[in-house]
Amino acid sequence: MPLKSLGPIEIQPVRRTADEPLFNSLMEQYHYLSYEQPVGEHLKYICWAQGRPVACLAWSSAPRHLGSRDRYIGWSAEARRRNIRFIAYNTRFLILPWVQVPHLASHILGKVTRGLSGDWERMYGHPVYFAETFIDPGRFRGTCYRAANWQFLGLTTGRGKNDQTNKPNRPIKEILGRPLVPRFRQLLGQL
Repeated sequence: MPLKSLGPIEIQPVRRTADEPLFNSLMEQYHYLSYEQPVGEHLKYICWAQGRPVACLAWSSAPRHLGSRDRYIGWSAEARRRNIRFIAYNTRFLILPWVQVPHLASHILGKVTRGLSGDWERMYGHPVYFAETFIDPGRFRGTCYRAANWQFLGLTTGRGKNDQTNKPNRPIKEILGRPLVPRFRQLLGQL
């Protein structure tokens, strides 16, 4: 039976908890990209309402080189190498198929990003100052991100991290970003 109204939403970090296998299973079964074990530092969240899971989000270490993001931040190559760990990359976002609540996705994104830096610091001993994600414009418009104050930064090259040919070998995606603190450029640009 579809959920059309929810009441309060509880956002639960599930990394290294008994609910992490549930998160992995929900992503594997319902996300169009399925589950993929995040690399490096990462967080996983399950959002609950009325005792049922309604959404899942995964965050991981950011890609090292992303031209439009790097230009937006304005940091040097050395600052990027030193401070890339202060960026969180939203690798997966799933509203479960039995949930049909208008504006839920942007509400959840706003709520999760407000607590993301503190959760990251509790897990890894340092905050994050900026969040980013990729949107496949062939499948999605990114409306929920834009409604949650994420900004368009540019496009990927479509080449991936192991490119050998300098030619696109995967879909070109939109890069969206959201500062998590007002002084993000100053903090990320420090040497």
